[in-house]
Amino acid sequence: MTAFRVLLLAGACLALALPGPAQSQNRMVAAANPHAARAGLEILHQGGSAVDAAVAVQLVLNVVEPQSSGIGGGAFMLHFEAETSRTEAYDGRETAPAAATESLFLHPDGSPMKFFEAVVGGRSVGAPGVLRMLEKAHQRHGRLPWRQLFQPAIALARDGFAVSPRLHMLLGRDKFLAKQPAAGGFFYDADGQAWPVGHVLKNPALAETFTAIAEGGAEAFYSGPIAHDVVSAVTAAANPGLLTLADLAGYRAKLRQPVCAPYRSYRICGMPPPTSGGITTLQILGILESFDLAALAPGSLQAVHLISEASRLAYADRARYLADGDFVAVPVAGLLRSDYLAQRAASIDPEHSLGRATAGVPESRQGFDFAPAPSLSRPATSHFSIVDAKSNAVAMTSSVENAFGSRLLVRGFLLNNQLTDFSFRPQRDGLPVANRVAAGKRPRSSMAPTMVFRGQNLVLALGSPGGSRIIGYVAKTIIAVLDWKLDVQSAVNLPHHVNRNGTTDLEEGTALAGLADGLKNLGHKVRLRSLNSGLHAIALTPGGLTGAADPRREGLVVGD
Repeated sequence: MTAFRVLLLAGACLALALPGPAQSQNRMVAAANPHAARAGLEILHQGGSAVDAAVAVQLVLNVVEPQSSGIGGGAFMLHFEAETSRTEAYDGRETAPAAATESLFLHPDGSPMKFFEAVVGGRSVGAPGVLRMLEKAHQRHGRLPWRQLFQPAIALARDGFAVSPRLHMLLGRDKFLAKQPAAGGFFYDADGQAWPVGHVLKNPALAETFTAIAEGGAEAFYSGPIAHDVVSAVTAAANPGLLTLADLAGYRAKLRQPVCAPYRSYRICGMPPPTSGGITTLQILGILESFDLAALAPGSLQAVHLISEASRLAYADRARYLADGDFVAVPVAGLLRSDYLAQRAASIDPEHSLGRATAGVPESRQGFDFAPAPSLSRPATSHFSIVDAKSNAVAMTSSVENAFGSRLLVRGFLLNNQLTDFSFRPQRDGLPVANRVAAGKRPRSSMAPTMVFRGQNLVLALGSPGGSRIIGYVAKTIIAVLDWKLDVQSAVNLPHHVNRNGTTDLEEGTALAGLADGLKNLGHKVRLRSLNSGLHAIALTPGGLTGAADPRREGLVVGD
């Protein structure tokens, strides 16, 4: 076994020496925490598939990275089956309770709640989907018994792990977690201080929960004592929610068709709605087809300008058109038509910024009469990529939404606040908002697990956390690999710039900061920010596998 550790960069001190690409011949796991990456490789060594390893990785992340993801949240997963060259999209996004209405996040006077007013407590909790999704994928592509996949996480929860610098920092920074009786008693000491770095944190309640699900399948989570405790926590919270036992029992993960589109000589595939990640990433790339990015240097003023302008246009379409496709007729085909994207590209001026872009009019939008409503989801998510010995692959992004989700801890795991990814305002300018709350609806996401193909061959699997900036992180990395021919780790290391149809954000502490004046001269509003992605990617090359873990987090690539 070979492990490839990357340097954690708190903030963005990218001037330091950065890691090179990890390489292996047979199998590889790239994940946001060393414990999770090693657990995934252990499962692969036992003869497990990429999906088997994904189950183990996600469960361990629940133990060691509870702020980001877990069984109380949801996920999206792309799976590539090498033997058939088939790609599948698994939707484990949370759903709104049956009692939810479009006024869920409105005060009695009709004004919208403030973000954290809505987040903390039970009101924001949707029916979790990650376990149903993993079970569905395992039934189709698993090789090892379900219960076997839980053993690394059970052992780690029972025996404990050393609190990492990142977990300690996030615990110290959070303003709400310590005030919740269950979560406060677990994550903080008797004086209310975050457990220090190196403290061995044990979670016997989670070990017990995992044991029950290992033996009883996902159903042990969605009915019985665990489900009762979830519902009780949600409805008894100071900010009570609407989740019921029927909502949990009725949850179903969905197998969907990926959205795919050409880019240069490649084919890019991502997740369809309810996430906006796949379509918006494909739109950015499709708009940029009109420009010769290969002739521009990475991080050059013109490259940043063009990518930012393409992003403005794609995010404008996202705000108007993207929502749960089971409730809204999302014009997917029209948004991805090459002639429509070329038309959008024609509005880009190489010498001056568009400023705020407006949504376009794709051909297949007949009957779509909704108002634009941007939502900027908060970053607390995790992504991992896996390739097994048979070249099957997984790209999976999972989340509890905000860091530590709703702050409700139940049986050792945190519950999500994903319902706050809905638009708080159900209407704008007299028109309904596509991403408004509705019973059983899945809130719009930005998660963007992505796969890149050349012909029938998978060449890259990647994704990232980062809220609505995920899309920009993923698009930049694809451009860096395909247009600028960087190895995957160098592509991940590149400083970030993201535009969500507003300010052009530049990663502080990097060379990109020097572009601020030049971008302002082109009409951009510029802001320097900590752009804390968590890109984890694997490239499949003629020479074997090449992996990357984001130096901005605690990730690890392992393989052999």
